Amino acid sequence: MKHVLLVGAAVWTVFTAPALAADLDPAKIAEHVKILADDSFEGRGPATAGETKTVEYIIQQYKAAGLQPGGDLADGQRAWTQDVPLARFENKGPVTVGVTAGGKAQAWTQGEQVALRPAQNGATRVSVKDAPVVFVGYGVKAPERDWDDFKGFDLKGKIALVLVNDPDFETGPESKNGGDFGGKAMTYYGRWTYKFEEAARQGAIGFLVIHETAPASYGWATVKNSNTNSQFDIIRQNPGESHALVEGWIQRDNTVDLFKAAGLDFEALKTQARTRAFKPVVLKGVTFSADYEVDVQKIVSKNVVGRIVGAKRPGETILYSSHWDHIGVGLPDARGDAIYNGAVDNADGVATMIEIGRAFAKGRQPDRSVVFLAVTAEEKGLLGSEYYAANPLYPLATTVADINMDALSPTGPAKDFTTSGDAASTLQDALIAVGKAKGRPEAGSFFRSDHFPFAKRGVPAISFGSGRDLVDGGRAAGEAFAKAYTAERYHQPADEFDPSWNLEGMAQDGELMFELGRQLANSTVWPDWKDGSEFKPTRDATAAQRK
Repeated sequence: MKHVLLVGAAVWTVFTAPALAADLDPAKIAEHVKILADDSFEGRGPATAGETKTVEYIIQQYKAAGLQPGGDLADGQRAWTQDVPLARFENKGPVTVGVTAGGKAQAWTQGEQVALRPAQNGATRVSVKDAPVVFVGYGVKAPERDWDDFKGFDLKGKIALVLVNDPDFETGPESKNGGDFGGKAMTYYGRWTYKFEEAARQGAIGFLVIHETAPASYGWATVKNSNTNSQFDIIRQNPGESHALVEGWIQRDNTVDLFKAAGLDFEALKTQARTRAFKPVVLKGVTFSADYEVDVQKIVSKNVVGRIVGAKRPGETILYSSHWDHIGVGLPDARGDAIYNGAVDNADGVATMIEIGRAFAKGRQPDRSVVFLAVTAEEKGLLGSEYYAANPLYPLATTVADINMDALSPTGPAKDFTTSGDAASTLQDALIAVGKAKGRPEAGSFFRSDHFPFAKRGVPAISFGSGRDLVDGGRAAGEAFAKAYTAERYHQPADEFDPSWNLEGMAQDGELMFELGRQLANSTVWPDWKDGSEFKPTRDATAAQRK
């Protein structure tokens, strides 16, 4: 049987064996999620007993699914894992923090007014006394967009307050491509990771991201739980080049109070920050102080890698990715529960990827190789995928695509599906075409998940998301679940397995991603970035390796 799929200007010709086994079993997905999100896995924190248990379980399931080891190579043999060396940072003892505003000193509480991350610049003690405070708008320096929020302002020795997201979020057009920063689709400049990196480049002693729920897309509880526990980073020769001494978040209401004490209007300055004319503003009479110790350790975490070797072109690789880690054990909630189980985020993504692997193993051997990559430390800044992309087990030039899955929805079948932001690639076109063939049009934070480290190195990459227009309850039900999950469960101990979930929709999501990968794996076509994409030049530079 021959299928022809039109994607942009490319024609995909796919030869298939009769009747592929593409039906994923919701019960098997549910069993994986239930186990991975069990309290005994202790929230799957990297460098914990929970990691050991998680890695062992995924390896066991890869074997049972019929995959082969695809990890580190030693003595001609592949292991099931890839070592990921990381630095771990933890605050030791009490975190003392406060501000002076309008001549009055205020003691603040870690986790309440602010959420200060352990220093990742190599310091073992943070000691800041009466540092001046400066508002720097969105903290963006983007020459290609003729945008510079800093205007040469000297931030050395100062604490900068920066808005979350980027200037288009509240005023940009609703269309995906509108505005200087892509409208509602967040650019890399909107990511908090970019803002911290820019702080270091600008020489600030610290950056505090101003939390607002809508542009952040999550509440303060998520910020507190994600930033006050252990933090990780890749091993850096000069960590001070990537991290300021102080990194953290500040509550919006406290920020407004600091502005008032300095005689400033927060909303008025926020509006100014959406323009190219914005310049940094000093909060006169406002200073920031903090004192705490930091424990720094070197650890080795694991990516887990399964593989099916291609029959005709084994050197060409389709990559599926999903992160196995979550928050681990952290601050207790109102119930006293301190285990952050991460059932939706992201036990269900790993569970679905395992079953996609099983579907591939049951079918005809694909022409290209297919790799299933369960990555570590996504919650700490996409570190497992960043490490793989910087140290690929299979060349990125001949990696056809990365299909990532993160936090799929347990709400039953949907009439649509989503993708994370606008990928501007023929890979996204292909996914949309597969979705339409299955009667599920795309409903479409491109820089928020594990596909991004691949994208910025040129690999066509996309992150799949479940639909919101549910078969049972429509869009209202889908939106209600998403809103409640973000407010009450995301990065909180309440993200636990629920036996009442309907995972038929998750199985259908997996089938859609399987079909996209199957077509890629049995094609000679290379997806590409579209003209104007910031990732296209990097991919084009390796074009000769794909002939």
